[in-house]
Amino acid sequence: MATQLVLVQSFQVQVLAGQFFIPNPERAVAENQRVDAIIMAAGKGTRMGGDLPKVLYPVAGEPMVKWVVRACRAAGAERCILVVGYKQELVREALADEAGVEFVEQLEQKGTAHAAQMAEPAFEGKPIGDLFLLAGDGPLIRSQTLGRLLEVHRRSSASATLATSVIDDPTGYGRIIRDTDGQFDAIVEQKDATDEQRTVKEVNPSYYCFDGGQMFKTIDQIGANNAQGEYYITDAPGLLKQQGQTVTVVDAVPPEDVLSINNPEQLAEVDRILRERLGMPMDAGARA
Repeated sequence: MATQLVLVQSFQVQVLAGQFFIPNPERAVAENQRVDAIIMAAGKGTRMGGDLPKVLYPVAGEPMVKWVVRACRAAGAERCILVVGYKQELVREALADEAGVEFVEQLEQKGTAHAAQMAEPAFEGKPIGDLFLLAGDGPLIRSQTLGRLLEVHRRSSASATLATSVIDDPTGYGRIIRDTDGQFDAIVEQKDATDEQRTVKEVNPSYYCFDGGQMFKTIDQIGANNAQGEYYITDAPGLLKQQGQTVTVVDAVPPEDVLSINNPEQLAEVDRILRERLGMPMDAGARA
């Protein structure tokens, strides 16, 4: 009976999120299997042509980060920890009506691993299970994709699982490097990749599921020896593999969902795609 209640609640959230996903009982998150989410939302978005936090630019009538939060909640996340920084008061205000949302601060932006690390105090004295780790500027994310990611993660008893995508033009994305057996080896960022690695079309759209305890331990071991001088969360899966932990990869992200938003033109394109997916009328400004 408890399982039925979880399914009904999940379905209600998923309809609200506009995900059109009917839950599968075999994928339902059992009450003793906790999953939470950390969503990185601290950036400005310097090329967006305005002064809003990047995650607040609207897509399909809502701040883009709301679509990420709703997909996480629809996939079973109990808590969504938003890592905020630039004009954080605006982000807090915009998400004030979203259930399950909490905030932590990243006052200095030192990379994605540093952003994730800022969320660790939110789990002090509280249960920690599996964690989605996602970017707040990816509103095309689907609850179905996160459900598949979590399913594979748990079935393989992994410390880290990545949902990847194969796209025609991988320029700008971190590449998924596999070993001779076809298993995950590493994520290499565009600026750090060799010419050969840049030919790889399987990319990392930053959809992660971690064992929460393992993730925070591994972040402490990440250095900033890269072209940007930042602490990359993309180093964590490789470190876990080197330590003998299980790291799995699932090609689960539709290519159109990987579209980046770094300028007003890309924002308009993503807005068009999501409105079309949800059956919403086109924004008058987007048609002009």
